Amino acid sequence: MAGEASSEDYPYEIDEQLTGFDSSVSNVKGMLESLISMPRNDLLQKLEPLDQAKLDLMSVYTLNSLFWMYLVTQGINPREHGIKQELERIRTYMNKVKEITDKKKAARLDKAAASRFLRNALFDPEEKNSAKKASKKAANTSSDTPQTRGQSKAEDKWGVLMDMF
Repeated sequence: MAGEASSEDYPYEIDEQLTGFDSSVSNVKGMLESLISMPRNDLLQKLEPLDQAKLDLMSVYTLNSLFWMYLVTQGINPREHGIKQELERIRTYMNKVKEITDKKKAARLDKAAASRFLRNALFDPEEKNSAKKASKKAANTSSDTPQTRGQSKAEDKWGVLMDMF
């Protein structure tokens, strides 16, 4: 019978919204009770500085949001009140903390490891052996050509091209 009487107190269309609101308020109440049960100094000592900032921002944002709701219940438009600017200021700080957290989580590149990885991935032992054989063959035939020692055919061609210009 209590359910029938309560459905007459307010329109049926907002029943789902009120139920959701009630569960949200219950969740907030539970979280606040767990935070209030522990002394704040003990709680802050257990946290790292970044987590302390998150806790402080969450606390301030929660209190300002509750004040926003209070203004609504009193018939005052909170969008025309100073609380709106305060909530926006808190959101900017929350975004800064989020950026810092994201930077900490971001993958870092170990340049030395990456270069070793690429060098080993591109390494072909057959190519190395054929290059050694080709260099030995070129060394044996270098006495027949007028190239200087250590100068490859590609370097010689490059020099000829550069002389053209």
